[in-house]
Amino acid sequence: MKLFGYTGISLFVDLSSGQIQEFKTPPELCEGFLGGRGFGVALLKDYIRHSPYDEEMPIVFASGPLVGTPAPTSGRGSIISRSPLTGTVFDCSVGGRFFTELKKAGYDLCVIRGKSKDWIYIDIENRSVRLRDASALSGMNTDEVLRALSGGGSLASIGRAGERLVRYASIIIDGHYAAGRGGLGAVMGAKRVKAIRVKGNKRIKIQNRQLLNEAKTEIMRLLRASPAVFGEFGLNKYGTAALVDLIHARRLEPTANFRESFFHGSGKYSGYRLKELYKTRKTGCRGCPILCKKRGQKGEVIPEYETVSHFGALNLNEDIHSIVEANRLCNEYGLDTISTAATIACYSEYIGRPLKSEEIVELVKAIGERGDIGDDLAEGSRRFADSVGMPHISMTVKGLELPAYDPRGAYGMALAYATSNRGGCHLRAYPISYEILRKPVYVDRFSFEGKARMVKISEDMNAVVDSLTACKFTFFATTLEEYAKALNAVTGMDHNVQSLLSIGERIWLLERYLNQLNGFSAEDDTLPERFFQEKGYSNGRITVTPIDREAFQETLKRYYRVRGYSENGLIEGALLERLLSDLGKYAPFEGIPVY
Repeated sequence: MKLFGYTGISLFVDLSSGQIQEFKTPPELCEGFLGGRGFGVALLKDYIRHSPYDEEMPIVFASGPLVGTPAPTSGRGSIISRSPLTGTVFDCSVGGRFFTELKKAGYDLCVIRGKSKDWIYIDIENRSVRLRDASALSGMNTDEVLRALSGGGSLASIGRAGERLVRYASIIIDGHYAAGRGGLGAVMGAKRVKAIRVKGNKRIKIQNRQLLNEAKTEIMRLLRASPAVFGEFGLNKYGTAALVDLIHARRLEPTANFRESFFHGSGKYSGYRLKELYKTRKTGCRGCPILCKKRGQKGEVIPEYETVSHFGALNLNEDIHSIVEANRLCNEYGLDTISTAATIACYSEYIGRPLKSEEIVELVKAIGERGDIGDDLAEGSRRFADSVGMPHISMTVKGLELPAYDPRGAYGMALAYATSNRGGCHLRAYPISYEILRKPVYVDRFSFEGKARMVKISEDMNAVVDSLTACKFTFFATTLEEYAKALNAVTGMDHNVQSLLSIGERIWLLERYLNQLNGFSAEDDTLPERFFQEKGYSNGRITVTPIDREAFQETLKRYYRVRGYSENGLIEGALLERLLSDLGKYAPFEGIPVY
């Protein structure tokens, strides 16, 4: 079966043997899992019980069918493996130029397994692949690696945090874009892969350019009409830090390690303040019209919302310069900013006092180097809190530190955190877009009514978005209807919204099942106890109350029924039979190297 939008060729690299092998991208895999996140999860299905650091555990770099085409926000891809932080199956959607270059080099995806004896980097150019000595790069941070391996194309690299197996080490693309969460940089470090450089000039074949132009025109019309994207206070102008003021006004900004949900000093690092102080300019991923990334006039990488909020309110820190510096250090060491800041906030609660801004910056360095207390904090807040006998101060779900939306102020987000296959993540469902960002707001954020089905549909949709691959911000304005049209134009497929959601559900169920194989169950679908016992904010007029545990549990049961899980949150019976049947149909993997 001929499919446009795919190269039809994928890459397998065995670091233990030095074997480099091409294989045909299975058309059934494209039909059943689309690309990106879906590809990676399907390819991990037979290896998920291996330790994240086991040489048998693959790490997959996967593009999607829209990558390298004029479809808006199509310059993304996914990196997939098992997380050393959470133990869950884990994917990171990331932008930049890497996956466009991988596709143009001739590959839909790259599967890496094994472990090199010495540090190497993988050099890919137009289906020419070499394993090169990286001993001179060992000990470098990502900015230094980028300078050392400059010369066109795109670079994915780890810093010293990845080398030292910090459990939330990230992979940095082109010095700016982070595959941040879950510690996939440590997986890469365990394999002794310092970097992957990729360059290509092949054209991506498109089935119907006229239809694609029509879809692109419709998507752009909707984006330009969206206040959240191109409005006066939207992502295009201020980046994601535009959310600082909005979340502050709604009293749901995580403060003092989630002991409160309101921080008086957040105006000092808002999107507006960052723009005024650093004279920011727009930048973004390949093929993106939104350009939500920002750089200062001196080249500073301006932090995203999650980063400014967590290095700010979560740590009771008003100093904007220390926040920008902490973000710079995280990029250079290769550290997830959310888990880094949240683990530091956990440590602050442990010692019983707020940290000074300079102390926060020094702790980032200590974590990246695994020096002194940084060695303990490099294990993540859950392991640290357990080690000091205070497990209640770790604000995690399934071991993943929570992002910058307090669940007491948005009940859809509370449910999404608990059910997320990655752990405490806002990007599996992002119900905040319905509860806060859309106007007029019809969804009561302090109610669980209707949230079970809302979260389920959003989870399935985002699995599709991460597999196409596209940017979730686009879906503040557009829908899968417009992107189904773009997908059909590129590939010649015949998809509609419902068929795409069926693929998203298949990806979601497979992730849940892979976690289940590693012992995850309903016991893991919960929130830290703090949210059920302590209020977030009260000034006499406005009170952000604790979440009612009974209402939460009832909604979780309703979610299980909508999903078809058992009462114990397991995939079994007819649902498991259907999933396994789908895997036999869409993931036979004949011709893929045995690894």
